[in-house]
Amino acid sequence: MPSKKSNNTDRSSKSILDLVNDQFEIARGQPLPLGATSVRGGINFSVFSKHATDVRLVLFAPDQVEPLAEFPLDARYNKTGDTWHVCIRGVDPGVEYGYRVGMLGNPNPLIHRFDFSKILLDPYAHSLSGGEVWGNKRTNRRAAWLRRSRVVDHQFDWEFDQPINRHLADSIIYELHVRGFTQHPSSGTRKPGTYLGLTEKIPYLQELGITAVELMPVTDFLETDCLVRNPSTGEQLINFWGYHPISFFALKASYASDARLGAEVREFKTMVKAFHDAGIEVILDVVYNHTGEGDENGATLSFRGLDNSIYYMLEPGTGKYLNFSACGNTTNCNHPIMRDLILDSLRYLVTEMHIDGFRFDLASILGRGTDGSVLANPPLIERIVADPVLANVKLIAEAWDAAGLYQVGSFPGWGRWAEWNGRFRDDVRQFWKGSAKTVQALATRFCGSADLYSGNGRAPYHSVNFVTSHDGFTLADLVSFNEKHNEPNGEQNRDGMSENDSWNCGVEGPTRDPEIVNLRLRQVKNLAATLILSQGVPMILAGDELGRTQQGNNNAYCQDNEISWLDWGMLDRNKDLLRFVKNLIAIRKTHLLFRQREFIGHAAEGIPRIIWHGVQLHRPEWWHPHCLAVEVQFNGHDSDLYFIFNAFSDQLLFELPKTLEGKRWCRLLDTSLSSPQDIAERDEEEPLSLAETYRVAPHSLVGLIQK
Repeated sequence: MPSKKSNNTDRSSKSILDLVNDQFEIARGQPLPLGATSVRGGINFSVFSKHATDVRLVLFAPDQVEPLAEFPLDARYNKTGDTWHVCIRGVDPGVEYGYRVGMLGNPNPLIHRFDFSKILLDPYAHSLSGGEVWGNKRTNRRAAWLRRSRVVDHQFDWEFDQPINRHLADSIIYELHVRGFTQHPSSGTRKPGTYLGLTEKIPYLQELGITAVELMPVTDFLETDCLVRNPSTGEQLINFWGYHPISFFALKASYASDARLGAEVREFKTMVKAFHDAGIEVILDVVYNHTGEGDENGATLSFRGLDNSIYYMLEPGTGKYLNFSACGNTTNCNHPIMRDLILDSLRYLVTEMHIDGFRFDLASILGRGTDGSVLANPPLIERIVADPVLANVKLIAEAWDAAGLYQVGSFPGWGRWAEWNGRFRDDVRQFWKGSAKTVQALATRFCGSADLYSGNGRAPYHSVNFVTSHDGFTLADLVSFNEKHNEPNGEQNRDGMSENDSWNCGVEGPTRDPEIVNLRLRQVKNLAATLILSQGVPMILAGDELGRTQQGNNNAYCQDNEISWLDWGMLDRNKDLLRFVKNLIAIRKTHLLFRQREFIGHAAEGIPRIIWHGVQLHRPEWWHPHCLAVEVQFNGHDSDLYFIFNAFSDQLLFELPKTLEGKRWCRLLDTSLSSPQDIAERDEEEPLSLAETYRVAPHSLVGLIQK
């Protein structure tokens, strides 16, 4: 095909053939797949825009501010339906690109927010340039927020890597932040704050006993879009968590240790492969419910400028963004175009990145219609459930949204979806805090939340149990603060949840009072033991096993500092707590009770039998505010177990069930005791005397095993 000189400034209706630089050749291209795809001798570019009348592909040489060439797409030749496409020959992976998109005679600029002056990101781009350095402290002339779509080479030797496909019931999930986990100087990693830095901590995670890491958002976001400053220092704060995505495909480049082309893709794959080699699955926290473009006053980066009314839920007539996410906008998840985009993103992360599962942020939004109404059978959720590529992938829903929709126990997943069980968090916190009338709730949560998950083909493992997560207090802060202390966030302590079901044990914040210090440690062990030994899937917040504190901050989304980073010096300072949590995990893995595929009952073969007790045998005090005992009989399939929960402020004397002939009760754990008596190593449980009672200290959990 003949080539022509380019004219990058002429916006007249010339054919693309008249505006091509000598070094390029162009062809009509193909509408599918969307995005930038390497073909023989060049790259095919394809982008969706239903309402645009003027679309231009803009090419850049790597790390250059001025365009290399600009190609107006001819609607007669370079458009199929609502998809604009072109094949450029003579370009290779590494080229950067974007789109200018306009609409002649725009009838409603509030609905169609086209801006031809903006160069937009490709929603299907697999890599973005401009964010290689955390905080975007760039030395060239680019604006701090600027990104360009980039074509990368995906070649990688996975060798024989395959999905682990561990049953969810056997999973122990560990939620962490890629940067925060190793950024602290004490981490001792060669590449702190990066994907490769995580691989250096795999031996620690193996020794701890977790089976899956759940990574907070790793697709690209603008960490500099935070609008608040630290009130004490005046320092501009950082969007640390990353729940404002600007891409559903491109990985966060600044989490790579190498700034060169495609390093984030290579290093991420290297990390996933290393985790798989260690028997650890990788689950991603994905955000499909909103984007980092914000409300109508936010930046136009991609979706808004390509086809605002397709990608977002809008108020008819005014163009105001419906805001079920509390982040300024809500994606139009059940529009066919947006459904395809989300599914293509999930498939890409599974097939190209070998991801094992997903936790969906504010997943209830995925079930809203294009007008925001709650759908009975949401098409997007149906398609995710039925998608053959995703058939073995773990799906975990945060089953609520910011507009009050709460679907814990009722998320429309037809037995395919697990859920973050917010009821578990609240009920367990309230019991150990000492709230009244919480005994029945504790019993229900300990046994797998049958009230929520026993219908529609679901099982205990559909409940992902947690006491703490990235959003809220850490475990150490939960027992050290009655109130949130978010002043460093620059919002006058208005941000973050005010109701935390926390108890400071008598003093707000740090203290050297030995009685309070010991009580707090006991409470941490109580909460950890309840979490790890309950039916369902436990999720541990990174650092809770080491007593990590955020100094009372329960919304540290903007704290890229020691508030959020994991201090690895705690490994020595809190080694007794670490030992306790490691042994809890070992107990869970050893005994069948804690990994049931069905709800525990009374008669089914192989299913444990539950007997409830109070301080007296067979007399559970369901309305007693503070104590309960439970006996688990395995009928020969495993050792019988007995657990006593005492959230009362005084010691209580509990009767013990009779043992089988030739056996006696042995102490598995007692959170009131000091290390190493607080929890036994495997096969080293301490036999009790032949006494028929056990004196349980205040605010304690006791576990016994019949051996």
